[in-house]
Amino acid sequence: MKTRSNYWQLLPYIHPHWRTITQAFCCTLGVTVFWPIQAALAGKIAKFIGEGDITALAQLSGVLAVVFLFQKILMYGQDALMANAALAVAFDLRKQVYGYIQRLNLTYFETAKTGDLTYRLTEDIDRIGEVVNKVFHDFIPCILQLIVVLGYMIYLNWQLTLATLVAAPLMGILIGWFGEKMLKFSRRSQNHVSDLSALITEVFSGIRLVQAFAAEDYEIERFAVEAEHNRRAKYAAEHLKAIQFPVVGFMYAMSVLLLFFLGGWQISVGNLTGAEFVSYLAGVGLLIDPIAHITSNYNDFKQGEASVDRIFELFAIVPTVVEKAAAKELPPVTGKVEYRNICFTYEKQEQNPSHPNSWILKNLNLLVKPGEAIALVGASGAGKTTLVNLLPRFYDPQVGEILIDGINIQDVTLKSLRRKIGIVPQETTLFSGTIAQNIAFGQKDFDLQAVQEAAKIANAHQFIIQFSQGYQTWVGERGVNLSGGQKQRIAIARAVLLNPSILILDEATSALDSESEALVQEAIDRIMKERTVFIIAHRLTTVRRADRIVVMEQGQIIESGTHQELLERGGRYAKFYAQQFT
Repeated sequence: MKTRSNYWQLLPYIHPHWRTITQAFCCTLGVTVFWPIQAALAGKIAKFIGEGDITALAQLSGVLAVVFLFQKILMYGQDALMANAALAVAFDLRKQVYGYIQRLNLTYFETAKTGDLTYRLTEDIDRIGEVVNKVFHDFIPCILQLIVVLGYMIYLNWQLTLATLVAAPLMGILIGWFGEKMLKFSRRSQNHVSDLSALITEVFSGIRLVQAFAAEDYEIERFAVEAEHNRRAKYAAEHLKAIQFPVVGFMYAMSVLLLFFLGGWQISVGNLTGAEFVSYLAGVGLLIDPIAHITSNYNDFKQGEASVDRIFELFAIVPTVVEKAAAKELPPVTGKVEYRNICFTYEKQEQNPSHPNSWILKNLNLLVKPGEAIALVGASGAGKTTLVNLLPRFYDPQVGEILIDGINIQDVTLKSLRRKIGIVPQETTLFSGTIAQNIAFGQKDFDLQAVQEAAKIANAHQFIIQFSQGYQTWVGERGVNLSGGQKQRIAIARAVLLNPSILILDEATSALDSESEALVQEAIDRIMKERTVFIIAHRLTTVRRADRIVVMEQGQIIESGTHQELLERGGRYAKFYAQQFT
């Protein structure tokens, strides 16, 4: 999604730091005042050198040293204050972007590239912070320096200054043209860097699979292609810079030559003295640095504009699952769940989801009593996982409503809803941190004793205390130093600590060996007590413990009953059972 690109969008993030920026700007004004003073003193020094007045020269040099000292002190204040403000702006923006992304729906993350998001949250925002810093710490001071020094030069000799500025419009046009080209190349380069980052993240996350299939050479070739695209894009930008600086520098050199010629002419006709011309040249010298900085900054601003584009593109993404303005907290519930006339598709509305073939769930109705364990059975693609994913509002149905204890889940806050629902997935996600922190995931302050009790219920306590650091054992990225059964029991402990009224078990034992499955199943049996439970499993031995089994096919419920009832009925469930045990 594309938003209008301009730096005005950053004003809400800059405004809270206006005091710091104002203090820095006051320092900038002080620095600016000293520029024409230095040029004037340079002319006087040239005069005393010509006259051989050593005493006056020494006194004037002392005054100039004091001027330099005060100016540099003010420069320190300007630079330190603006660096603080720019970093604060980048921090605020990064925090808000990260928070906004966290609240986007799963639909977005199913297609988004992790590496691209990482690049936007790091490199793009850092570049924006650098631009904010340069605007106030470099660009504006350079503009003020140009204005003040040019004013002094006009005061000395307006004819000479006017003639000197003939080349200025041409230089401005050149800088503007180079800047627009730089913006184009920067956007292209940043997109290729994001693609490269996404590829690296994807490959390193699946490095086990890469090595298992001996696909290293294949991935190296893919990396080389993306890296080459990135190299070409960056070279295009650097090549443009390599052209720009000599062209602009040549124009400036020609302007200086013209200045010497015209200065000599003004002295010859008596409009300028030699000392004044030296002072004028000192002013010209004071223009060199700000002009060079403005040229460089303009390129940086254009590169930063591409980063602003990429950041505010994220804010333009509209979540499909949102809280109502009047959403209330979901009170304690007994766990009664009701699906009423649910129709759902993952397709976008504009792709005609009303067509019968596009529905994943079709006119589905299901009532689950408080404390009842429901097992969902069916072939892959029948809609089992989709059905339970609608309950915590990972997605919203296009038709129908879902009620918990008679309350429409779309009328309550997402946080209060999801705090009532525990999920034990097939593949447990662990984060870098201690085992205790992973069990108490989402809780800043937690009771270690409660964590230990949850671990005991989940059959995790025994293996945890065997580690030298116990519950403070550091879990590596994605929990690579734990077995599948251990990770699954930590996931169960996590659900136990949450103490939910409703529990979702999504293929919780399908990837485990027999010994691990027995331990996990024992833990599951404990936490199922006095909770409403949804069980998704392909192993029918797992679902036999359920109070009721619901058989799904093509998004609809075709059978419902106990294990024995469904076997006696001889329908689809009986066929599934026969296939597994015959």
